[in-house]
Amino acid sequence: MLMLDYTTELLDLEDVIITKAENISNQLHIHIELPRRSHVCPACGAVTDLVHDYRMQVIKDIPLARDTFLHLRKRRYRCSCGKRFFERNTFLPRYHRVTSRLVANIIQEFSKLVPATEIGSRFNVSAVTAMRYFNCFNQRVIELPEVLSLDEFKGNSGGQKYNSIIVDPKNRKVLDILPNRYESDLVKYFSRFSSKTKVKYFVCDMNPHFRNVAKTCFPNATIVADKYHVIRQVYWAMERVRKNEQNKLPDRHRRYFKRSRSLLMRPMEKLTGDEMDRLALMFEIAPRLADAYRLKNEFLAVIRSRSSAEGKQRLADWLFSVEVMDLPEFHDCTKAYHNWHQEILDSMDVPWTNGYIEGCNNKTKVLKRVCFGMRNFNNFRKRILFCNT
Repeated sequence: MLMLDYTTELLDLEDVIITKAENISNQLHIHIELPRRSHVCPACGAVTDLVHDYRMQVIKDIPLARDTFLHLRKRRYRCSCGKRFFERNTFLPRYHRVTSRLVANIIQEFSKLVPATEIGSRFNVSAVTAMRYFNCFNQRVIELPEVLSLDEFKGNSGGQKYNSIIVDPKNRKVLDILPNRYESDLVKYFSRFSSKTKVKYFVCDMNPHFRNVAKTCFPNATIVADKYHVIRQVYWAMERVRKNEQNKLPDRHRRYFKRSRSLLMRPMEKLTGDEMDRLALMFEIAPRLADAYRLKNEFLAVIRSRSSAEGKQRLADWLFSVEVMDLPEFHDCTKAYHNWHQEILDSMDVPWTNGYIEGCNNKTKVLKRVCFGMRNFNNFRKRILFCNT
């Protein structure tokens, strides 16, 4: 009797009596039943404890070191009004053949970056069954937050190469995944929210379509350019200068430039003495690269301004410095900064960026890789939302 008590505690099911446990073909089969008690008739409301008959039902449960099956001996009660009904329990929903905790554990496993086939095999169900349980999860955006962030990612799902992700960067929460990045569809999506007037800040990369969406749907919101994408422009310009200067050099000098991209992008305060000597040698060979490197460091100081009032003059001085230098590789960079001048200044007044949204996109890449891609957009959307909750 003591052993059965321990087994009952191990099974962790309320008011369950274990009558037998056996191991068959490396599967654990546990025979259980519930204590007899009075039940209220669902037809007339009378109380009865008369047993009409018994039925055996095999139920899948969470694995206990091996695949586990519960053999439930169910009672069917009889009421004086003629109604027959089964006894109630807390672990098996009506018309189900798996326990509630097994379904809950399967759904919870979808928060991990693993394919549905692995989740199904772990709980002795098929991948299709696991996905059917997971489809019980559904997340819908009720209202938009004060700070909204929008980005695109390569999803290859739902027949579209690129999908869109909407995030609340202030509370670090993924709000929704959209099937494409088309401007008209984004406007249509945001226009259905009555709370769109509450959005005060709209953070995005330097995509003109996203800016048009913000101006159309959130006319009162401040559009903020993501700092990473802003800084990336000057990095690209400096890299173009490095490649052009390297291609002009003979082989005996070109070796000093080999694999120097990360060295040029590293902050000056993190350089060692040997690395600074290597940079000095490169700048002596290619003076134009020295100018590009100086412009890169000066722009980092500009973007780190404590406010837009402080950064406005710094940015104007930096743009003037680029214009007086013979660096045509910076033309695209300065053009982008002129087009996004106000959005860059606004990014200096707020702490929000697309950093969190880029982290979510990296997690999505891992999910796509382990699942070998997901063509069904609805399943792909739910997996992304659930993995980032």
